[in-house]
Amino acid sequence: MSGSCCVLGLDPGSRNTGFGIVREESGVLSLVDAGVIRVERLGDMDVRLGAIYEALAELLSRHKPGEAALEDVFVSRNPASALKLGQARGAAMAACAVAGVRVHAYEPSLVKKSLVGTGRAEKTQVAFMVAQVLGCRKPLAVDATDALAVAVCHLNQRRFRRLAGEP
Repeated sequence: MSGSCCVLGLDPGSRNTGFGIVREESGVLSLVDAGVIRVERLGDMDVRLGAIYEALAELLSRHKPGEAALEDVFVSRNPASALKLGQARGAAMAACAVAGVRVHAYEPSLVKKSLVGTGRAEKTQVAFMVAQVLGCRKPLAVDATDALAVAVCHLNQRRFRRLAGEP
């Protein structure tokens, strides 16, 4: 596959939102940027959601990814936590939509399977494989490696769809 593509991977949370930007050029993946947007100490939820939106809007403007990817919401036993996660996802998706970046969602088990080979992989296994695939030398925060894993999964799925002749 020739050409270049840049993808923003997201791991939204109401306290910490992980992000990772991965570039694929001629089939080779490379890390562009990664980190965590920390909002837990900002106070009320509306302020935290605004901070997530603004930080992602700035990232989108700076890196200009062609696409974004995040995990589908898992069913939580705690409805309040699930609601907060949904709100954080909404802020992230809104930032992408305003920037004109299409968002793709993937089941957590598919993200893990895409990197580790099993859908029940531990976070440490996923982080290790992200480092291997992207050639990361320095340790990254778990939220950042989760976001990078989603970006890598998306690029893998994108490649499979193209090979299958799908759009």
